[in-house]
Amino acid sequence: MQFYLNGYRPGDPLLHEAHPSVAGSSNDLPAEVDVLIVGCGPAGLILAAQLARFPEISTAIIDRREGPLQVGQADGVACRTVEMFEAFGLARRLVDEAYWVNEVCFWQPDPDDQRRITRTGRVRDTDAEVSEFPHVIVNQARMLAYLLEQLERSARRLSPHYGLHATGLSIGSRADDDHPVAVTVQPIRGGNAAGDPQTIRARYVVGCDGARSATRGAIGRELIGDARNVSWGVMDVLCATDFPDIRRKCTIQSADSGSIVLIPREGGYLARFYVELDVGRGSGSLVGREVTLEQIVATANRILRPYTVEVRDVGWWSVYEIGQRLCSKFDDVPVEEMATRLPRVFLAGDACHTHSAKAGQGMNVSMADAFNLGWKLAAVLRGVARAELLHTYSEERQRVAQELIDFDEEWSRMLSTPPRRPGDPDGIGMDPEEFRSYFLSHGRYTAGVATTYGRSMITATGDSQHLAVGFTVGMRFHSAPVIRLADAKPVQLGHVAQADGAWRLYVFSDRGGPAEPGGRFRALCEFLASDRSPVTRFTPVDADPDSVIDVRAILQHDHRDIELTSLPTVLLPRKGRFGLVDCEKVFCPDADAGDIFDVRRVDRGDGCMVLVRPDQYISHVLPLDAHDELAGFLGQVLLALRPAVR
Repeated sequence: MQFYLNGYRPGDPLLHEAHPSVAGSSNDLPAEVDVLIVGCGPAGLILAAQLARFPEISTAIIDRREGPLQVGQADGVACRTVEMFEAFGLARRLVDEAYWVNEVCFWQPDPDDQRRITRTGRVRDTDAEVSEFPHVIVNQARMLAYLLEQLERSARRLSPHYGLHATGLSIGSRADDDHPVAVTVQPIRGGNAAGDPQTIRARYVVGCDGARSATRGAIGRELIGDARNVSWGVMDVLCATDFPDIRRKCTIQSADSGSIVLIPREGGYLARFYVELDVGRGSGSLVGREVTLEQIVATANRILRPYTVEVRDVGWWSVYEIGQRLCSKFDDVPVEEMATRLPRVFLAGDACHTHSAKAGQGMNVSMADAFNLGWKLAAVLRGVARAELLHTYSEERQRVAQELIDFDEEWSRMLSTPPRRPGDPDGIGMDPEEFRSYFLSHGRYTAGVATTYGRSMITATGDSQHLAVGFTVGMRFHSAPVIRLADAKPVQLGHVAQADGAWRLYVFSDRGGPAEPGGRFRALCEFLASDRSPVTRFTPVDADPDSVIDVRAILQHDHRDIELTSLPTVLLPRKGRFGLVDCEKVFCPDADAGDIFDVRRVDRGDGCMVLVRPDQYISHVLPLDAHDELAGFLGQVLLALRPAVR
């Protein structure tokens, strides 16, 4: 963590100095903003947190609720989401408070007595190689509280405007209109209108306003899909029980009373039960009836036999129907107009895809939507990227949502299919081993690290993939331990990627590295420091040299064998108003934790460049001498702010 770049000041270094626009301003809804975010759930607040990193961008957040969420519905936080929270500086706080999902237990009917359940298996939840972070459980409201606190500490001092319902949206067609999207908002109190409507104009609007999204309706999009006519009850409870795995995540399938997904919660005592309700196999169908908490508890006890659960206190409970629905596109531009029109309105989270909660992916995918969109909006608004970049949001995230719908349909079907009875291998029902195998085989998907983006203006082909087999083009940059050269500190390489909108260029040296005069590593560094380099050409004159493209080097040498002062200047950039040297750009292998060149299978003889976009997904793998190819690829996305010098 770096601070004091522009001068020492006492107090909390993570409390940013207020932007000049904040001085003397009121908390009234502004008439014009760069970005209006409708809804402050997980997607809305991640987007706001990303945009808040750029004080020059004005952002407003509205929500029809009258205050912050107090009790969250979503709770599962995938490994990939924790990695994303690390980019915002919030991962440590999250994992310290959360429940860690270490093991998953499978319970199914006892072969000797189908009226009882028995444990049939136990597996590790996620493989240790998946991520340096665990899969955790924490109340959604707590995660939102972390983000709200960070917004308040940002230079913009952002906070949502509660009690405002977006009732109308129109997009102007004038080419000279800087704020073409007009949104009508109605103040509400207690669910009723409480004042005159107001209008706010924006350059861009993002609808994060849930499954009943008014933003979605205003741009003519709709959620398409079907409900499965299967209801589940969910309850967060403090309970007395003799069930032995109450503090482990469990899937529990009975012979004739349905299924339970048990999720232990943070704090050591709370547990969440997802209870299948519409099971007519001896328990009495609840379809079409008003369901009570007592019925959910009674159904849970039938499924858990011979064990019992006695609910002592209820934090929250609800009933929902399984359904999978998806928008065909996540912005306002019809497919046939993409060549001539740029998007102005976007959808994220439940506003464009809905699914069941049992896959544990909804909140995670929603926040990933926002992280994908946030840096793109910021790059366009800051004038460092082409506006065509915004087309890639819907292209990338709609495909991810479709994959989630497909997975959720299959997983929900398997959970609702009764286990096959012993001695009847050809009968109906789910083979218990097939159920466990499916869970294990999809471990990377449920951890959130299987997303792969296809070829586009920001994702290249993998022609040089052999140079870094463990850094797959289109997938997230998989961190690994290294030693920071300047201070010999063991760190995770991926943690240098903050949510600051910068691209990362990781330069993995060949064997010669900086010690070889005239070698490829030195030649690349000289190019990156020159006036011909994308680092120079795409960086604003008055900005720090790594604000658009952040160059990092990973050497093959032991950190004790390299002098910091011997490094090329591009790896020792001068920054801030005092021209201070950033000494934290270079890393060496950590022999004790595993040499990164071996762990990520990076070619030692040739080395390579790994180009990573601001949301931590790999755009390109290139040879060290592919100077022009690097510049050409980035030139498709970024705007040249300085002329090329030959």
